[in-house]
Amino acid sequence: MSRLKENYLYSRVFIPEFLSFGLIIILITLILSDSFIKFFIILALIIIFFIRLIDSVGRKRKTQIRIIQKAIDDIRNNMFSSPDEIKLGKQLFELESDIKSMFLKTQNDIANLKKLEQVRTEFLGNVSHELRTPIFAIQGYLETLLEGAIDDNRVNKIFLSKAFHHTNNLNNLLHDLIDISMIESGQMRMSFRYFNMKDFIDPIVQDFALLAEEKHIGMILHEIRPKLEVFGDKTRIKQVLTNLISNAIKYTEQGKVEIMVLDEGKFCRIIVRDSGIGISEKDLGRIFERFYRVDKDRSRSVGGTGLGLAIVKHIIEAHNSRIDVKSSPGLGSEFSFLLKK
Repeated sequence: MSRLKENYLYSRVFIPEFLSFGLIIILITLILSDSFIKFFIILALIIIFFIRLIDSVGRKRKTQIRIIQKAIDDIRNNMFSSPDEIKLGKQLFELESDIKSMFLKTQNDIANLKKLEQVRTEFLGNVSHELRTPIFAIQGYLETLLEGAIDDNRVNKIFLSKAFHHTNNLNNLLHDLIDISMIESGQMRMSFRYFNMKDFIDPIVQDFALLAEEKHIGMILHEIRPKLEVFGDKTRIKQVLTNLISNAIKYTEQGKVEIMVLDEGKFCRIIVRDSGIGISEKDLGRIFERFYRVDKDRSRSVGGTGLGLAIVKHIIEAHNSRIDVKSSPGLGSEFSFLLKK
């Protein structure tokens, strides 16, 4: 009796349909019966039939619901490693397909969340490390000065100069952190417009001419078509070129740095090429990661924050383009990207 009651509870959702169908059959039987005895016999048979029908429907529905519940519990308890392991049977084929899709999406969401958490943890660790380096250096120099070195004319200016150098590094790092945070959160707005490439690049190259001269490096700006105009955010493209040219000079000990603007149909390609130390093949795929440095000690000594190329990549991608790089150790590097004309 308890089993029948349980099956009834599972099939009661269909009771209104059963009752409607049953009443129709009873009315037809009543009309066609020529005696009350036959009617009551048929009525009893109909009632028995519907009790069995309700029991059968309830039993099947109970089985299906338990299959679904078990699949959900197994998903919740991480019992499946693949959506193909989820089986509900032929009668629940469509629901099985939906649950598999839901499982796959959930797995992808969990994987992405774990990846984001790992990236966040690494980012916070890198930021802490990068901030700690200049702060500790500044503290060390100032502490030495306060302990008496400030009265020593042989070292006081040297220590103050080094402390000032590290404050510049710290300031650059904070600016880059703000920039990359705004870019990745979508808060950095781009202002796209046409501008003349020759008028744009000439002052940028002039700004680096003295630095290149101090290192005895040739600084070559190849001829640019006078009326060549491109479409982009002038301020952000200047940030890109400043970073690329600065890196080219930093990592070139002898030779030259070249800047070229080439016509390529509806686009123009901006190229920054150097004859510096180059980048190994194993590092090429990671140089645009935040805080990734090919030579960490050298990068810090020349004031790198480890965020410059990551910012460059984001800015160029915001222009629906990409930054390409070719490099060989000891032979130099070439960075380039396209802008619409």
